[in-house]
Amino acid sequence: MIRRSTVVYIFLLLVLVGAYYYLNNREQPAEIELTLEPSAEASQAYLFAAEAGAPTGIRIEAKSGETVEVARGEDDAWAVSQPSEAKADQAAAEAAASQITTMPILDTVPDVDPDIVGLKDPEYVLTVNFTNGGERSVDIGVITPTESGYYVRDMTDKIVIVSRSAIDSLLGLLTSPPYLETQTPAPVTREASTPSSESATPQP
Repeated sequence: MIRRSTVVYIFLLLVLVGAYYYLNNREQPAEIELTLEPSAEASQAYLFAAEAGAPTGIRIEAKSGETVEVARGEDDAWAVSQPSEAKADQAAAEAAASQITTMPILDTVPDVDPDIVGLKDPEYVLTVNFTNGGERSVDIGVITPTESGYYVRDMTDKIVIVSRSAIDSLLGLLTSPPYLETQTPAPVTREASTPSSESATPQP
């Protein structure tokens, strides 16, 4: 006679075997493949394209009347032509030229009144000559409300916002043209001559 405990064990074994076969043979749900579209990272746009080449001349005109202009001569050296002709500090001129090629566009402003952003009568006009791209000129307006950039009208007549720090470094040339500093000669000091014994006043 089979004991009751044995029957219970057999029953539990059958339940486990049935559960095993059920779990292994049941229809598996189709795997859901999530395809995430990689976010296209927008490449940084600059005011002047690299294809234009290296700057060979920079001219900045302010609405208030100030003008500064530097250009690279045939000897490949920079010289200041305005406000007055003089040799240029080569490091300062090269820094300005490098700044020209790395002026980032922060945003594009469509359908805006040029008068509101200071571009109907521009605050500044920046004209640059390039080795490959000829002459290119842009208008610079007022500073944006967030003070992070300037409103600029590019060569295609599109209004964009350009980094304020990049433009400020160039506008600084108006107040401090990159003249080559010359050393001022030290003043010549002359020793005071002492009267000779012959010209001395005789003592009484």
